[in-house]
Amino acid sequence: MIGIFDSGVGGLSVFREIYKLLPDQEYVFYADSANCPYGDKSAAQIQERCSEITEFLLKKGAQIIVVACNTATAAAISYLREKYSSVKFIGMEPAVKPAALGTKSGVIGVLATAGTLKGSKYLKTKGEWEDNVKIVEHVGRGFVELVESGELTGPKAEEVVKASLQPLLDEGADTIVLGCTHYPFLRQTISKIAGEGVKVIDPAGAVARHLIYVMVQERLLSEVEATEALARIAGENLMPAAKPKVELISSGDGTVLEKTFENLI
Repeated sequence: MIGIFDSGVGGLSVFREIYKLLPDQEYVFYADSANCPYGDKSAAQIQERCSEITEFLLKKGAQIIVVACNTATAAAISYLREKYSSVKFIGMEPAVKPAALGTKSGVIGVLATAGTLKGSKYLKTKGEWEDNVKIVEHVGRGFVELVESGELTGPKAEEVVKASLQPLLDEGADTIVLGCTHYPFLRQTISKIAGEGVKVIDPAGAVARHLIYVMVQERLLSEVEATEALARIAGENLMPAAKPKVELISSGDGTVLEKTFENLI
């Protein structure tokens, strides 16, 4: 069983990409909506929540855990790996490299939470590429709240998104990295404001592929199953027709989680 958790419903954007490749796996997804967002919490607070959620997922039977939250990855994944040394954790990777390799203007924009932008993983990746391209950043203020409320399009969503996205566009960014798993749900609005010619990168697909690699190493997935999964990338990579074998759990009101999931699958 694969355990996946996020500060809220945003991690479903990661589940979607994993499920496309591994439709036969069983899943348990935990949305910590009662404590969302994580961006305004201390590292210690996030580590405590992540530890409690990990314990819960392990009791549910999770054999590998995906931390489908950029802020939680930045603040807690090293802590989790040390505390639960027998468990494999897959975290979110900042997609700076593909953005840097693909930009034509030489400027990439990163939309993320404050916690992610201060995290060592992001800062390390940024340091590896900032001599080659100009990297401009902005916190997606109000983005998580929009997604958690289900308000993904319309005048209010456009106003909130534009306030954080426009400064990156004004700097000349032609590639936007989504550094929070909630943000892909606002992709339609982000693309509308960014306009044609601006590429938007969601790292969820790369995380799904890395999960497959780790599962093979841990003997949770056979080489044949992995080959079949990765072959789906070469195809249309459409959502599987079968209904997912997933248990959805929320620490808060589960209505948004269930509604978002229904719209996703």
